[in-house]
Amino acid sequence: MMNTETPDPVVLTARREGVLVITLNRPHVRNAVDRALAEAVDAALTLLEADPGLDVGVLTGAGGHFCSGMDLKAFPDEGVPRVADRGLAGLTRAHRTKPLIAAVEGAAVAGGFELVLASDLITAADTAFFVLPEVARGLIASEGGAIRLPARLPYHLAMDMLLTASPLPAADAARHGLVNRLTGEGEALDAALALAARVRANAAQAVRITRQVVEATRGLDDRSAFDVQDPLTAPVFTTASAAEGTRAFCEKRPPAWAR
Repeated sequence: MMNTETPDPVVLTARREGVLVITLNRPHVRNAVDRALAEAVDAALTLLEADPGLDVGVLTGAGGHFCSGMDLKAFPDEGVPRVADRGLAGLTRAHRTKPLIAAVEGAAVAGGFELVLASDLITAADTAFFVLPEVARGLIASEGGAIRLPARLPYHLAMDMLLTASPLPAADAARHGLVNRLTGEGEALDAALALAARVRANAAQAVRITRQVVEATRGLDDRSAFDVQDPLTAPVFTTASAAEGTRAFCEKRPPAWAR
């Protein structure tokens, strides 16, 4: 008898008041990234960028884990599941304009942790953990792990993780400032949605340009950074949002942003 069941989508998307929730949905392999999942995440991120009704993205995983990284069983046939020039799952090397929040439960391992590091904000359950085990597999954390981690954690802690493949519990990650909100088990997504709501309470254009400035000036000296920043920020001061924000402050009321 022919099996007519339709397989579950490898990525689920849901809209929640201007927020796009992107859920990695391969729980039987702890949401490991194969080519199909990578392309589906890339499509979801493209939607987030293109849709003017969406201001913030939240990336999470199904089945109690965030992501176990690249699917090593698929690797011999598919290679590293990068999408064009946008990196692993279309995220780790992507040029984005809208904030992305990682909501982490359980394991964020290897490329899964690199997806977290590519996000702008992080919520995590106190039972979650992060690890870059690539050196133990003869590989390199080349999708941002070796580049971003030493800038996010104290140098010697980052090097311990990179060179020994030691895991970092979420509570320790929060203590060192890597995690923005530490929650109870099963509550990381709710915390991410609350954080997204706080982001959305601000002017969308100002949020996007602020993020762009941070990304464009990272690693520059002050003089060079101002040269890059000023052409990006100058137009913002003449926008309707700037006028509304300052007027609302003077009138002691919440701003009414145009969406």
